[in-house]
Amino acid sequence: MWNKALHARRWADLPERGTPGTLRLIFWIAMHIGRRAARLLLYPIALYFLISARAARRVSYDYLKRVRGHSAHWRHVFRHFYCFAATILDRIYLLRGEIDLFDVTLHQGEILHRQIQSGKGCILLGSHLGSFEVVRTLGVMQQDVPLKVLMDVAHNENITRFLDALNREIASTVIVPDRPDTLLRVRESLDAGFLIGTLGDRVSSDGKTVQCHFFASPAIFPAGPILLAAMMHCPVILFFGLYRGANRYEIYFEQLAEEIILPRDRRAEEIQHWMQRYADRLAHYTRLAPYNWFNFYPFWD
Repeated sequence: MWNKALHARRWADLPERGTPGTLRLIFWIAMHIGRRAARLLLYPIALYFLISARAARRVSYDYLKRVRGHSAHWRHVFRHFYCFAATILDRIYLLRGEIDLFDVTLHQGEILHRQIQSGKGCILLGSHLGSFEVVRTLGVMQQDVPLKVLMDVAHNENITRFLDALNREIASTVIVPDRPDTLLRVRESLDAGFLIGTLGDRVSSDGKTVQCHFFASPAIFPAGPILLAAMMHCPVILFFGLYRGANRYEIYFEQLAEEIILPRDRRAEEIQHWMQRYADRLAHYTRLAPYNWFNFYPFWD
């Protein structure tokens, strides 16, 4: 239990860097000089964080060494930071509904469409790999994906408040976890045919965990997504929204399970089995887009 709480605090207690003034400046730049010019300003921003964000830099080196299979250079860390900054900038345009600025390719989208056509909800399980916002925006703005998201709005509160103000319709799709009515809201949403988006690669301070093998080392993952799916008797679909540079994104969908059943006598083993399958697919897509991994805390400690 102590290790789990410590692991959760590693990311939840990281200081929030986005002050309201900084965010307003980024928004002004994005809106007044355009995306192409704004992207040029990401180079000095990424360089600044390369120099000043010592803890994130160390984590990036460690992660890139694991995913590359050999040592990383500072230029690889710079590219990692730049990729993260680029997806943050794109969130402004996506939340404003400017989806036409982007070239988005869907892979195995029929998996999602079949689920929607069935009229039954499911868990849409993603990660901090790439952009969740591109999936969220496509669903809400194009009106063809009934989507709600389980999202912790307490961490990075300034950024959350700022981004929510850009699109109140998208902000209204959030279901806040760990509240008395959370499970009821999830159940009602699933019954109404909504997809419930959640991320499976960060541990909350009060959630159950499971150890998985991830890039040749043990890593702690939350058991919550599997427990939720088993409780709700609903399918689980994986998604990964990979940023491919310039204005290109690729969204991948995969069926993880039609239903997750956790027998009492094998409950722990089954939870570990399903989360290991998730971790394996996360590793696969991370190798496809290694600079898309945005967990800047000691994930393997």
